[in-house]
Amino acid sequence: MNKIAAATLLAVLAGSSAAFALEPIPGSLTYGGANVQLQKAPAGSSFEHAFITSTGDQAVETYRVNADKTVSLVTRAHVENN
Repeated sequence: MNKIAAATLLAVLAGSSAAFALEPIPGSLTYGGANVQLQKAPAGSSFEHAFITSTGDQAVETYRVNADKTVSLVTRAHVENN
């Protein structure tokens, strides 16, 4: 019984990773399906992009360079402007 529960849990976790994917927002490099490619950046490297959101807060996003030179949004942090 424990093997079935463990297998079910693993299947749920593996299938739910897309559900937790970070979606681009206005100001993100990949917002609106933009296909950003970096020709000189090595695959696996990362970089940050900062911008002001529509609410006036600063967002700082971290992107990873994929093997095909496209970028993937990895994290986003918000800094509230008081």
